[in-house]
Amino acid sequence: MFTSIAGRSVVITGGSKGIGRGIAEVFADAGAKVLIAGRDESALSHAVDELGAAGGEVSAVTADISDREQCNEMAATAVSRYGGIDILCANAGIFPSARLEDMSPDDLETVLATNFKGTVFAVQACLQALAASGRGRIVVTSSITGPFTAYPGWSHYGASKAAQLGFIRTAAMELAPRKITINAVLPGNIFTEGLDELGEDYLKKMTASIPQARLGTPADIGNAALFFATDEAAYITGQSLIIDGGQVLPESMMALEEM
Repeated sequence: MFTSIAGRSVVITGGSKGIGRGIAEVFADAGAKVLIAGRDESALSHAVDELGAAGGEVSAVTADISDREQCNEMAATAVSRYGGIDILCANAGIFPSARLEDMSPDDLETVLATNFKGTVFAVQACLQALAASGRGRIVVTSSITGPFTAYPGWSHYGASKAAQLGFIRTAAMELAPRKITINAVLPGNIFTEGLDELGEDYLKKMTASIPQARLGTPADIGNAALFFATDEAAYITGQSLIIDGGQVLPESMMALEEM
């Protein structure tokens, strides 16, 4: 049985929708005090209402994590409302599609600003409070796309997700003396609003490529993030965990057919 995290303060970026919303629900159900951050005030309000109705202690703050000052304000809000920060889930990310021949400097900068720089800014903003906690935990949402797999149109996205893994390894060394761990979860295809927009044909083909023959759920990622946040995971840092139903395992579609 894991030690309870009830009463601990959690900041979740990109927490109003998709995977972030799933992470927020898992932590709220575990009794944590959850602050979700995002750019869409309406989506944040809706998430707070629904998670609160389920009994969770959840509030929101509007923040664009690509802006370092807004990240600082996000962290200050968590400290003001909950007395500190024990856990940061740096989850916010975007995945617009752009082929290399069409990718503009703005396309590249927008993805890197949110997915990579935003991760760094969120960590920096929460660092002092996480150190004061004495048991600080950081969980970064990366992806199998970039570090392990590829998809046409997502070269900038894949690069941003691979960059996060390079970041956490050195960060783990720098943060260790402050008793802060930092690890990453790498989702495969998770059924969220964003994935649903890619169409029924895409969903069917993706499901067919997964040995477990199903798409993941946001709760699958939330449960992994929760583990990294526990006292029992205190000796794990700088590591990444793939959560994909076995998607990266087959060397070809023929391998799946042999199952």
